[in-house]
Amino acid sequence: FLSICVAGEMFGFLFFVLMAHTAYGDVSYSFPEEMKRGSVIGNIAKDLGLDVNRLSSRKARIDTEGNRKRYCDINLNTGELTVAERIDREGLCGKKALCVINQELVLESPLELYRFIINIEDINDNSPQFTENVVKFEIQESAVKGSRYLLDEAHDADIGLNSVQSYTLQNNEHFILNILTREIGRKYGELVLNKELDREQQKEVTLILTAVDGGTPPRSGTVAIHITVLDANDNAPVFSQDIYKVSLPENAPVDTVVVTVSATDADEGQNGEVTYAFSHLSEIVRHLFFLDTMSGEIKLKGLMDFEEENSIELPIQAKDGQGLASHCTVIIDVIDINDNAPMIVINSNYRAHVQENNKLGSSICSVSATDPDWRQNGTVIYSLLSSDVNDAPVSSFLSVNGDTGVIHAVRSFDYEQLKSFKVLVLARDNGSPPLSSNVTVSVFITDENDNSPQILYPSPEGNSFMTEMVPKAAQARSLVSKVIAVDADSGQNAWLSYHIIKATDPGLFTIGVHSGEIRTQRDISESDSMKQNLIVSVRDNGQPSLSATCALYLLISDNLAEVPELKDMSRDESSSKLTFYLIIALVSVSTFFLTFIIIILAVRFCRRRKPRLLFDGAVAIPSAYLPPNYAEVEGAGTLRSTYNYDAYLTTGSRTSDFKFVRSYNEGTLTADLTLKKTQSAVDDLEGLDAEISDSFQVGLTKSFFFNCTLLFDLQIMCLCFKFTVFFVPELRCIYPSIPPSIHPSIHPSFLPSSGSQL
Repeated sequence: FLSICVAGEMFGFLFFVLMAHTAYGDVSYSFPEEMKRGSVIGNIAKDLGLDVNRLSSRKARIDTEGNRKRYCDINLNTGELTVAERIDREGLCGKKALCVINQELVLESPLELYRFIINIEDINDNSPQFTENVVKFEIQESAVKGSRYLLDEAHDADIGLNSVQSYTLQNNEHFILNILTREIGRKYGELVLNKELDREQQKEVTLILTAVDGGTPPRSGTVAIHITVLDANDNAPVFSQDIYKVSLPENAPVDTVVVTVSATDADEGQNGEVTYAFSHLSEIVRHLFFLDTMSGEIKLKGLMDFEEENSIELPIQAKDGQGLASHCTVIIDVIDINDNAPMIVINSNYRAHVQENNKLGSSICSVSATDPDWRQNGTVIYSLLSSDVNDAPVSSFLSVNGDTGVIHAVRSFDYEQLKSFKVLVLARDNGSPPLSSNVTVSVFITDENDNSPQILYPSPEGNSFMTEMVPKAAQARSLVSKVIAVDADSGQNAWLSYHIIKATDPGLFTIGVHSGEIRTQRDISESDSMKQNLIVSVRDNGQPSLSATCALYLLISDNLAEVPELKDMSRDESSSKLTFYLIIALVSVSTFFLTFIIIILAVRFCRRRKPRLLFDGAVAIPSAYLPPNYAEVEGAGTLRSTYNYDAYLTTGSRTSDFKFVRSYNEGTLTADLTLKKTQSAVDDLEGLDAEISDSFQVGLTKSFFFNCTLLFDLQIMCLCFKFTVFFVPELRCIYPSIPPSIHPSIHPSFLPSSGSQL
């Protein structure tokens, strides 16, 4: 009848699971306990009809539905459900016939939840155990044949066939073993006296009782039975009831009396003294209750938790002074109380990890809050608390769905700009006044290999022409040069490695994989080519890897005088660029020079059109006051009309800074007219001479500045050419071969010294 009931319960449960699977799409898996971590349970993606290729992008994960431990995981590559950690069925479900764990598969974008059930099957991993190592009996020698003595029940943590199935007793001449089964299916044994005892012949009897389970292979446990032969004790204790049922709230205080069990023995004296003890209990339950061995009073000595265990079973044994015993069971129903405040359940297990360069609107995590209130008082609405992230409102980074609690990214994140930030999510109900709770969500942005290595030295290939001098006497492992590079990424994405991908002589030079140092592999020999070209690749460690290249040109020489033509090294590759840079340089210098000449001519032309005379009319200067080198011509007594002097001022000069005179043919004195030397004339001429002297000095000053300006312009042209040579790498190789007539102003100090970079 018991087997039929158990089978009926299991059939009902299986029927319920099948019906739930049909109606709601749930699936269930059964697998034995103690499976190794990583063992495959089943392919949940296939069973649910999910696309395996999208599991990773949808952030598939297992939610424990309030369980404190996560017992399974999902392989995002195959969709297989695997064991996450060791599962002990006995520790998880105790003696329950069915050990069922509810789990959820959570998918994002969009958010989907799939419930599935895990049924943990029992394996024979526990041996039967007795409460004590030695069972002691004191039996009167007057005991008649057929007397029965109850034995302690062996306990096996396993269930079903893996629990205790039989007992065996060591062969002896006095006792046989009788196996009985309780109402709940547990087996126990009785010692049956098969032959009367004789104290005078044998005072003590020692037997070995073995309990065997039904596992494959079977496990067993033993206990020693020590019998002392005494006089008669023919009555065992009897409990007032076989089962005691008690209800107790989970917050019952310590020392609360749970129940008092009572057993009586019809014998008198020592044979009628009853003592109480717990039969086999788990360590957790044993620490919760205390049993007074004399009175049978059971007290609470620990705190119960309805969420941990809602029903507790205590097996009690009563034994008299001669070892006769009986058993009863105390069943405690734990009553739940409202000792748990509403809590936010986080599906994205408070830490969210987002890959940089994410898509706008992608889901990064979800929060869930529960409210036990009813209707609108229990309706939960989600929002983000206002705050700033890098001086920008948090709403410009994330948004939350007010109904579902799913948090979305509203921008594409850049790890190099922002590595992490925190936001507060508020959950409030619709009551009046509304009640709320909040939770902190930490968002961590993970780096993506989106930055190529940047070569600092030498410049990347195609941007410069770098040449290093290598002495002919260089020996093996001599340092020649070094490639320096950085990567804006972090972690392994910024781990750089250096490789020579092309070389004139592959066996001559080597580069440090992590240092970038270029060294000689062997001694330099006379047969080695003077010109050595190296192409170096710098790669990071990202997936996929990014790289950059640069070129180095090495000259095996002790000085530049030994190099025939540096320009030959890059003529083939950059002749077109060289011509282009030369044209740009010459056109720029010529344009600057022509513009300057045009400005000077324009200023001179404007000044010529607006002269300022020193005197309003012409005056004849007596010959006595002319310089001795100037003689009168044609008997006119004045300078010839061809000797006219015009003075011009530079732009911006004041009109009073310079005075000039001009001679005209009109109104010139005739030969027969003579100027008389008067004091006023002398004074006038002395004043005129002073003004002419001052004007001449000003003119010299202006001429000096004009010449300095021309000289400065020539220096500017030379500097332009110098900087052109400096910034255009292709010009450097031909610079030393430019004739002096082309660059006479180039100072020798500008030429590169031997052994330096060109």
